[in-house]
Amino acid sequence: QVQLVESGGGLVQAGGSLRLSCAASGRTFSSYAMGWFRQAPGKEREFVAAKSWSIGLTYYADSVKGRFTISRDNAKNTVDLQMNTLKPEDTAVYYCAARPDSPLISKWNTARSDSAAYAYWGQGTQVTVSS
Repeated sequence: QVQLVESGGGLVQAGGSLRLSCAASGRTFSSYAMGWFRQAPGKEREFVAAKSWSIGLTYYADSVKGRFTISRDNAKNTVDLQMNTLKPEDTAVYYCAARPDSPLISKWNTARSDSAAYAYWGQGTQVTVSS
């Protein structure tokens, strides 16, 4: 089992940057694929980014591609989301999530952006981008 705690949210002006961090408990962090999701008021939770350790792949939502970067440090049990060139539409609660990783490309392609595939979730951290 994995427990996740996010940090780093806050208020930033459009065009600015924030770095979110997710700290995971447990000794088997490297066996989990990690993802970031977000939920804006009145909207459904949506996928942002995901990173696998077993097959070394990363995947981004089109809306954040080129602006956000997901990274992980297995030695520290952390996964970060560097967010640059932030826009007001990036305003949301951001959640870190984990699911058992798989060496199968087919599994990665199917599950990488599916919130239902992630078994463990953090409590979320608020990101607000002002115009």
